[in-house]
Amino acid sequence: MEICKRGKEFNIDQLIIFMKFISFTTDFGAGSRGNGVLMAVALKIAPDAHVVHFADVESFNIKSGARILEGISYLPVGSHTCVIDPGVGTKRMAIAIETNRGDYLIGPDNGVLLPACEFLGGIKKVFEITNEDYMLKPVSPIFHGRDVFIPVAAHLANGIAIEELGKELKASELTAAPYKNAQIKNKKIECEVIHINKFGSLFINILGLTMEKFASLGKIITIKTKNKKISLPYKRTFGEVEKGKPIIVNDDFGRVEIAINQGSFANRFKIKIGDKLSIA
Repeated sequence: MEICKRGKEFNIDQLIIFMKFISFTTDFGAGSRGNGVLMAVALKIAPDAHVVHFADVESFNIKSGARILEGISYLPVGSHTCVIDPGVGTKRMAIAIETNRGDYLIGPDNGVLLPACEFLGGIKKVFEITNEDYMLKPVSPIFHGRDVFIPVAAHLANGIAIEELGKELKASELTAAPYKNAQIKNKKIECEVIHINKFGSLFINILGLTMEKFASLGKIITIKTKNKKISLPYKRTFGEVEKGKPIIVNDDFGRVEIAINQGSFANRFKIKIGDKLSIA
């Protein structure tokens, strides 16, 4: 599709460059008026922006939220807000991060933003949000998503400099990410479950590229939990094992997934987010 702009033609991919793009991820739950309010506030400040409710996350689950937020690397460059904030109203900082890809990530300093930064080229700058000129007033002590994070995201989309938000921070001053990328050591990988989806599949803190170095497709992998040892094949996709059989695959967003074809791995083996695994 071609669009004419002042005598020139642009395709849709080129047009995205001219758009203001804002996304928000929350743990409010589907149907929550909080999600609608965030969209309304963003559009009031940046009425020409494209605003997307990217995802809902399990309540208070910073680890799972961080993993889900990694998927914003598939969105256009923009201002991305995450409101998974059990420490709202406490001394935890509100922060805005500029990534090397050109995105802004806005949210609480509780680690939830940091894994996504790796998928966006790394951190370029970080600022604490203290300038009340870019907040709604009065600021609620229990709803910084509405009064701090999404307004800042919209103002950044409008073109304000991130330096206007407050003092610059060092990345080392931020609260640590809820997980790090697991590495191969002594022919095994010590890892953890960082997310479980509605199908009961486990997502672990191993990058797909690391898994490809560790094992070739078809290899039988042994997974050790606290009380169990499970053998399963490393395959390309779920249908390569029979229904009801376990499998390990590279997931659809750059990490590793442990699943049962048309079943719940988490339920069958009583595994939850945060559980430690050893892969050999």
